[in-house]
Amino acid sequence: MKGARVTALAPRAASRGEPDDAAAGSQTLRAQLLLREAVVGGTLKAGERVTELALVERLGMSRTPIRSALTRLLDEGLLEALPGGGYVVRDFSEADIRDAIELRGTLEGLAARLATERGCGTAALAGLRDCVARIDELLAAPSLSEAAFAAYGEHNARFHALLAEACGSALVQRQLERACTLPFASPNAFVMLRTTGTAARDRLLVAHEQHRAVVEALARGEGARAEALMREHARNAHANLGEALASQQALQRLPGAGLIRRGAR
Repeated sequence: MKGARVTALAPRAASRGEPDDAAAGSQTLRAQLLLREAVVGGTLKAGERVTELALVERLGMSRTPIRSALTRLLDEGLLEALPGGGYVVRDFSEADIRDAIELRGTLEGLAARLATERGCGTAALAGLRDCVARIDELLAAPSLSEAAFAAYGEHNARFHALLAEACGSALVQRQLERACTLPFASPNAFVMLRTTGTAARDRLLVAHEQHRAVVEALARGEGARAEALMREHARNAHANLGEALASQQALQRLPGAGLIRRGAR
C-alpha cells in the first residue's frame, strides 16, 4: 500500500503495547472507522491492496485491532480477501448497487410488517411521528439550505433506525444495519446529491409523504401496506442513482463514488 495514502488515515501512536479488553474494543472501532473513511473517501482506491502489517506500522496500533477492523470491513462488503493473504478494496457495478438498494428496501419492508404484526408500541410510534413533524418543519420553507438538507438527513436516519428497532427482531435489525453499510445503499446515500433548486426540495417532499403514510399504516395495523410503502420508498434511490451516474457534478457528492465501476451493469 502506498505510504502517503495510509499516513493520511491517522498519526502514529506513541506506543503499541497490548491493550486491555476495553481499550482493544475502542482501538478496533477507531481502526474500523478510519479504514471505512479512507475507502469511502477515496484515500484507498478500488482495487488497491490492503495489508495488515502496513496498517500496523502506519496507524500505530497492534495487529489485533487492525485484524478485527479488516474483518469487519470484509463483512461490510467494502473489502475482498485475497487468496495469498491480505485484502483488496472492492468496486461495485451499477447492478451491484441496485441490488443493494433493493435488499435494503426488502428488509425495511419486512421490518415495517413485523412492527405492525407484533404491535408497534406507543413509544415507537411517538418517535416516528416526532421525526415526521421535525421534517415537516424543515420542508415548510420554499427552498432549503445545505444545512437544512443535512438536518433532513439526521431526522431521516433516525426514522429508519426507529423503524428497524420497532420490528422487534434483533436478527432483522442486524441484517438491515449490514445492508446499509455500503455508502450508496443507506437511507441517506443520495440526500446531499443536489441541494439547490425547487426540484431538490420536491424530491424530499415525495419521500417524506411516504414516511407519513408508513407511520399511519403502522398505527392502523396495516402490515401489508406498510411493507409495500417501505419497499417503494427505498426504490426512490434507483432514480437518484441514475441521476448521479449521469452527472459528474452530482457523482462527486455521492459517498463512495470512487468505488463504482463505470460502464458495468
